[in-house]
Amino acid sequence: MDTKILLENGTNELEILEFTLAGNSYGINVAKIREIIPYQSVTPVPNSHPSVEGIFMPRDIMMTAIDLKNCLGRGESTPDGLFIITNFNKLDIAFHVESVLGIHRVSWKDIIKPDATISTADDSVATGIVKKDNKLIIILDFEKIVCDINPETGLKVSEITALGERSRSNVPILIAEDSPLLNKLIVDSLRAAGYNNLIHTENGQKAYDVICQCKADGTLHEHVRCIITDIEMPEMDGHRLTKLVKSDDATENIPVVIFSSLVNEEMKKKGDALGADAQLSKPEIGNLVKIIDELVASRHLDE
Repeated sequence: MDTKILLENGTNELEILEFTLAGNSYGINVAKIREIIPYQSVTPVPNSHPSVEGIFMPRDIMMTAIDLKNCLGRGESTPDGLFIITNFNKLDIAFHVESVLGIHRVSWKDIIKPDATISTADDSVATGIVKKDNKLIIILDFEKIVCDINPETGLKVSEITALGERSRSNVPILIAEDSPLLNKLIVDSLRAAGYNNLIHTENGQKAYDVICQCKADGTLHEHVRCIITDIEMPEMDGHRLTKLVKSDDATENIPVVIFSSLVNEEMKKKGDALGADAQLSKPEIGNLVKIIDELVASRHLDE
């Protein structure tokens, strides 16, 4: 197994773990995985969501087990198979799957974004599709799956309300986020926090296109003084975007804030190496506003 990708920065590549459910192939970013263990019996929790199998304690850590087959409307899992132990959004969660087939190293450019014929943006639990060995692997949106089970795990928009009335700011901020729902929530939250001048794009490539166009037009300072980016995105991921911004004399001084469910100690090291100015986990929308406030004040971005 080639895991060299885990040591590299800004290559616009990722590793996908392929697993099966009901005879179909699905994928998860290896960066979300802590370990894979054989199925263990779980203790059911009364009145829990139908997709929650129960709780158990591998390695003395209390963990929720989610029946991924049930989440996808493919019936209920039998007491066998594997648990994929994940960590994202500061949560440790076990996903019950049937089998694991292997790991594929792919470029974000090769990941196809599902279109509206598959499902609407708000309902989709597929973030992308990749073709390997004449087989289609559907990459699942695990954050949305968990948020659908418990909305409290999503963006804590209430943190913005708690900030109260704020003065308006015209600092131009560029946002790269592929989830339509999260993109809208981030934009709405920033506007509620006083930031009115926002350009939001659906991935790192689209954001970089905006930057290149502004450079060509000589309008970079007018339109991009701060960048907020997710990590996982089709076409170009946030690490690649950060690397391109920070390695260009024309843009290296633009603050880049990585706002992603994947932010952990290992990912922070990668982001730091690429020159990210700040990194924080997605539920922390209140902290995102705080970071933007600090950057505006310290870098005089509003001048």
